[in-house]
Amino acid sequence: MSRQSEITPEGLKKLEEEIEYLTTVRRREVSERIREARDFGDISENAEYDDAKNEQAQIEQQIALLEERLRRSTVVEEGGGKSGEVEFGSIVHIKDQDSGNSRKFQIVGSTEADLNVGKLSSESPIGAALIGGKVNQIVKVPSPRGPEKEFKITKIEAA
Repeated sequence: MSRQSEITPEGLKKLEEEIEYLTTVRRREVSERIREARDFGDISENAEYDDAKNEQAQIEQQIALLEERLRRSTVVEEGGGKSGEVEFGSIVHIKDQDSGNSRKFQIVGSTEADLNVGKLSSESPIGAALIGGKVNQIVKVPSPRGPEKEFKITKIEAA
């Protein structure tokens, strides 16, 4: 049984674009490679054919996974911090109370989380602790090794 996951409108658009690209462009490219490989003759000992068929299987599996993710996604309108609290979709600026380092994250669903681009899952320990927080509030996050971390919310803005 799969569970529903939250996704931003932007995340939904990217997911739909990726499915569209795979089902149109990539499928066509791989089909052409298979056709060309067949033209070489005996497919029983044709490495190009085997490679193209393997790639086709990988693309079909990826499409199936993305379509399943789309089916179980619930679009949640992004919060804008209008309520003065961190909400799903909010962009929140935090400051580590120990190191003094500041970071900025957008709170998103687990399927679109990517720390490299500043997207933090609402289900992660930090994301969950930030939800409902207000500017100048210090949130405490349990650490797997050592004492809990403390982060001060310095700013909340709309996505």
